[in-house]
Amino acid sequence: MAQSQQPLTGKRVACLAADGVEDVEYTQSRAAAEQAGAEVHLISLQSGEIQSMNQDINPANHYRVDRTVSDADAADYDALLLPGGTVNPDRLRMNPQAMDFVRAFFQQQKPVAAICHGPWSLVETGMVNGRTLTSFPSLRTDIRNAGGNWVDQQVQADNGLVTSRSPSDLPAFCAKMVEEFAQGQGVRRMATA
Repeated sequence: MAQSQQPLTGKRVACLAADGVEDVEYTQSRAAAEQAGAEVHLISLQSGEIQSMNQDINPANHYRVDRTVSDADAADYDALLLPGGTVNPDRLRMNPQAMDFVRAFFQQQKPVAAICHGPWSLVETGMVNGRTLTSFPSLRTDIRNAGGNWVDQQVQADNGLVTSRSPSDLPAFCAKMVEEFAQGQGVRRMATA
């Protein structure tokens, strides 16, 4: 692909992940953004490295953290990527700074993409109310209880929010993520009742 044809050239993407991130969800979605021309930074809870997993229980690889969430500012990024794995988003949602970071992308109306258990952060921040999204099936009740409309689809886009179910949906997720990030139209605020 020619440099001038890369749809994310000049864009910066924050990938928020912690120990326990599902390796393939992190690596494939990050690679898709980078191959489309984006500069991607791994943001995490602590400096150093994070440990990824395969199928939640098998240690996979270590990845260098570019910035801690306490040093990161959503204003410095054009989009947010939330890979899954069960442990990763569970750790993130227990960290108020990480949840403030996620919430800031919605407040600044920037695109957000979350796969598998990644939408747990969206539930925790109150950002699913009135939105249609998908996730790993075990999150459907959490999403519905938070006011979201859960659908069982490979990929779902709702006003700049891209969600997907599992690693098997990565090709569709990555393609839609790049498309939405390229458009740059972020998640719009939902009308409150």
